[in-house]
Amino acid sequence: MEIRIKDLEHIGEAAQQFIEHIGDSRVLAFYGGMGAGKTTFIKAVCEQLGVEDVITSPTFAIVNEYTPHTPLLDEHSSIFHFDFYRIKKLEEVYDMGYEDYFYSGSLCLIEWPELIEDILPDDARKITIEQLPNGERIVSL
Repeated sequence: MEIRIKDLEHIGEAAQQFIEHIGDSRVLAFYGGMGAGKTTFIKAVCEQLGVEDVITSPTFAIVNEYTPHTPLLDEHSSIFHFDFYRIKKLEEVYDMGYEDYFYSGSLCLIEWPELIEDILPDDARKITIEQLPNGERIVSL
């Protein structure tokens, strides 16, 4: 399935459509080049799920935790937003206890998953965000 995002004005609608199609998937791996819009789209998804926290890329922290306020997710569930761009060795991910996150049943939204593909769960859903020359984005899942 593909979702087209014309501009930032329509990103909320695209995020809602995306949420309706993720089903029971809990580990979502977002692929796309630098500037493709991964963080911006994840922010929109979190907002649609009712996250009221400030949503930023966890580039230096590696993981941010958000609390959703929505019936779409278990009310006691968290959303974990990962950015593995700065990971130099897979051991860093082992040391942070990635299994506690990935197998918790909470929603895990992962940027730069290609750097940790060896440890992604088998059922991780792969999402690609592509920027078109006209500035539109295509989200493929």
